[in-house]
This record gives sequence, structure tokens and C-alpha cells, in this order.
Amino acid sequence: MKYRTYPKSDVTVSEVGFGLWTTSTGWWGNNTDDEAVAMLREAHDLGITLFDAADTYGNGRSEEQLATAFSGVRDRVVYATKFGYDFTSDPDARRGQFELPHDFSPAFVRKALEDSLRRLNTDYIDIYQMHNARMAQVADDALWELLASFKAEGKIRMYGVALGPAIGWRYEGIDAVKERNCATLQIIWNILEQYPGNEQIQAAYESDADTGYMIRVPHSSGMLEGHYTKDTVFPENDHRRHRPHSWLLNGVDKVETLRFLERPGRTLGQAAIQWLLAEPRVMSVLPNIYNREQLQEFAKAPDTPALTDDELAQVAALYAKNFGIEEPPMNFKGTMTRDEIHA
Repeated sequence: MKYRTYPKSDVTVSEVGFGLWTTSTGWWGNNTDDEAVAMLREAHDLGITLFDAADTYGNGRSEEQLATAFSGVRDRVVYATKFGYDFTSDPDARRGQFELPHDFSPAFVRKALEDSLRRLNTDYIDIYQMHNARMAQVADDALWELLASFKAEGKIRMYGVALGPAIGWRYEGIDAVKERNCATLQIIWNILEQYPGNEQIQAAYESDADTGYMIRVPHSSGMLEGHYTKDTVFPENDHRRHRPHSWLLNGVDKVETLRFLERPGRTLGQAAIQWLLAEPRVMSVLPNIYNREQLQEFAKAPDTPALTDDELAQVAALYAKNFGIEEPPMNFKGTMTRDEIHA
């Protein structure tokens, strides 16, 4: 494992992190808490130090899993968690893939922080993130001031924005960097889905911001692991089951054009992580880990051969022509044009 330190901070994280979405929500298979804790501890044994949770993952379950796994070694791990969803007022509000209501009011955020600290059994959170923030939160001076006060109180070490749930949120990310100089931005970015992540990362260079990036969905919902076929069938409760069948068919064809990235000592899944780590602003990559085999493969990714300049150029050329696939434009979420901001 290798490690990177966020710009102008003392927060150091493993180049591969562990997102607890997979262990606590049931959308990637069902783990018992004991199984989840065992996998978290194994991840730490493999050198992973960054663990990314959210208060809403399993209605507090992800944070409780972290507390159980690392209560005796709190100073050796980095806790990232998120806030902003109200998952307590209406127990029936979560239905399928629909979002819960947001609440970023000062009183709610303060309570959310205290509740997360309690569930995590800690007196500080390393990285505190607005969960799927909208433009209104990026533009909210009072919210940023509140987060700064949490840092001054010693209750958080760093704060920023996690974008989603789906891909998009172009100007939410760009403005969080350029207007807020946010310390951390979590985005969807991978070889197959480079827009708008390319622009969101370029924003830090254009504004000389101090932003470091966490990358989620680095394998394009598992596609870049290289194991899907056109006959793959996802389990009933798996979120990928709800995607159009064309996503699977086109994705498998795209992946075939990337097989040149496989080599002895480096799987395609590891190469997908190395492609991300070629960007210096990327602090940590958060692959979806839902079994021990994936954990071991992905944790080893930073120690596999880095992509060469020629390989990076080949990927760029393939992306420029959409990997030879004709398909309708992707539907993006969030603010994708400046006109939308002033509408």
C-alpha cells in the first residue's frame, strides 16, 4: 500500500480506501455485521487506512461497524463520513433507489455530527462531507462557516463535499473547488466515465486550490473489473439490475478495447485504479468491495505496475471516440450548465 497526504494538511490516507456502502446497505449483497467487521479489519491489515462511511448508510450501521472494527486502534485509521440526509423522521421514506429528504439546517447538522461521533465512538471525525450536496449548499455561507466552527472545536479535521448520487453535478463540484477551496471533493470518475470528473479535477489546477479528491465508482459499477459478459444477470436487490440492458452490452464491448491494460502482475481492475492514481490530485480511490477476493485484489493495486505514458495515451484516444461504441448521450444529474444556476 502507498499513501498520500491532502494538500496543506496533516491528513494522510491510503491510496485505496474502503467505502462502507457495500457492507451496510444491502445494495451489493448482504453482509452480517460480523462479516463486515472482519473484512474491515482485514483491509486494515492490508494497509488500508481510509474508511468512508455515511450516517445514512444502513441508518447509522456503517458508522457502528467502524466503531466495532477499530475502537482499539482509532489513531491508526482515518474516518470519513457524511451528513445531510434525514433518515430518522420518516422510517418509510427510503423506498428503493429514491433519495431521502435533505436537511442542512444548522441545528440538524449539529445534531448529525454529534450522532455520528456517538456511533463512531470517537471524539473527532477526520473527513466530514456534505452528502450529495446541491448548488444551494455549495453557495450557503452559513453552512461553510458552521463546518469551519466544527473544525475549530476539534470535532472534525477536514470538511468538504461528496457529489452524487448519480454521475454529473458538474458545477456543484467546480464551484466547491473554485469558490470554496474545499479541502476534499468526492466524485465519480473512471476510465469509462470521465465527464464531468475531468473538469472537476481541472478546476483545482485552474484556481490553485488546495483540494484533494476521493474517487468513487472507479470501476464503473463493476464493469472495469472485467468479469461481466453480455449474459450477466444481477441479483434481485442489486442496483445494477435496474440499469438498461444496453448499459451491460455496450459496457462489455468497451471493456474489450481495454484488455491491453492487463498484464502479468496487474489485472484490469487494478489497472483501472492505477489510471486514477496517475492523477496527483487523487488522494484515495474507493472501489466497491463486497468480498475478500476483491479486497485483496484492489488493496494490491498501488503496488502493481503504474500505467505507462503510452497506455495512458491509448486510453485517452479510446475515450475520445467512445471506445468505438455509438450510443445516446448520457443523462447527467445536477447543474451541468451555467444557465441552470441563474434560471
